Amino acid sequence: MSYPDPFDNRSPWDEPPAPTDTATTAPETPMTTPAATATTVAAENVTLSFKGGSGYDASLLVLRAGSVGEMAELLESEGSSLKGLLERAAKIQTFNTELNTPATKAGGSAPKKFENGRVVNKASGDGPADDDCPHGRKLVEKSNWAALFCQAREKSDQCEPLWRQKDGSFKAK
Repeated sequence: MSYPDPFDNRSPWDEPPAPTDTATTAPETPMTTPAATATTVAAENVTLSFKGGSGYDASLLVLRAGSVGEMAELLESEGSSLKGLLERAAKIQTFNTELNTPATKAGGSAPKKFENGRVVNKASGDGPADDDCPHGRKLVEKSNWAALFCQAREKSDQCEPLWRQKDGSFKAK
């Protein structure tokens, strides 16, 4: 197929030029049959998946077969091999997880809790051991005084503040 010359001096709205060689040009016919060289792939209608854990990082073992009967034959004939394969995969997954998990420090931070729009560290030891405030307390220190204030949002729900004593303990007034 030839394309018109875009640089000739004809207008695109003019009559198209007559084809010069009509005898050698064969009309194009649409293709109605698939090509003979196409390869056929066997359909895999059954997939059986074994996930090594619940997270995205867990390994996945996938078995495929053409039918349920083929899958049953595969599991029956290769069951002991599959058992060994799954055990090895579990050991590899455990090793890989241990290898790629960052080590935690021995004196790591205590678990934090989210309360009233803020992260509250309950294990920080800010309050006395016998404190019964369910909202958590926040330490406020100024130059000549310090107190533990309740973190309840509503003023009417707040517990009584604990003031620092001369011995360093906290008590309500």
